[in-house]
Amino acid sequence: MTNPVIETILSRSAAKYYDTAATLSDDQIRELVRIGTSAPTSFHLQNWRFIAVRSREAKARLSPIAWSQPAITDAAVTFIVIGQLADSSVIPDRLAPVVEAGIMAERLVPEWEIPARDLYMEYPQRQRDEAVRSATFGAAAMIYAARSLGLGSTPMIGFDAEAVHREFGLAEDEVPVMLLSIGAERPGNWRQKPRRPVADVLDFV
Repeated sequence: MTNPVIETILSRSAAKYYDTAATLSDDQIRELVRIGTSAPTSFHLQNWRFIAVRSREAKARLSPIAWSQPAITDAAVTFIVIGQLADSSVIPDRLAPVVEAGIMAERLVPEWEIPARDLYMEYPQRQRDEAVRSATFGAAAMIYAARSLGLGSTPMIGFDAEAVHREFGLAEDEVPVMLLSIGAERPGNWRQKPRRPVADVLDFV
């Protein structure tokens, strides 16, 4: 029996050609982000944000600072996937719904906040690494969710990060990690390209 989750992962490829007439509704965009935010984050930081670039005007602002890649104008939406620098001070607020749901005892909250503070507070590189890691996990979940819904996706790192930061009003503690275009595909896209053999990338110890 075929596992549909594994089939979704193994059949995904980056889309080059999109149906420019197809759109996504607000609810469809919200659902993609909801799924993306179910991805793992360290200490439940949830240190990410997503800007859905979908209006003609917004696409015109993004395109020239992203190498004029066709997916930005052709796909229904391009998400600016943002990671926020890891900040342990937000942990009590992030964990409050977890405590309220009865998943975690309130007395355990400091046991998460204190080690997170030790891990990140004096280490700017770790803060940034966590921002990139969390945002990437979220984007990956959205990529596979899009595939499962019959949509194409294109993750992109070709953009002027400083210009994106400025043009779309990112906060000082926010890092534009990638662009992620999602939309209905049109014919001509490649199937998933063969990968290196597992024997070349796996070691048992």
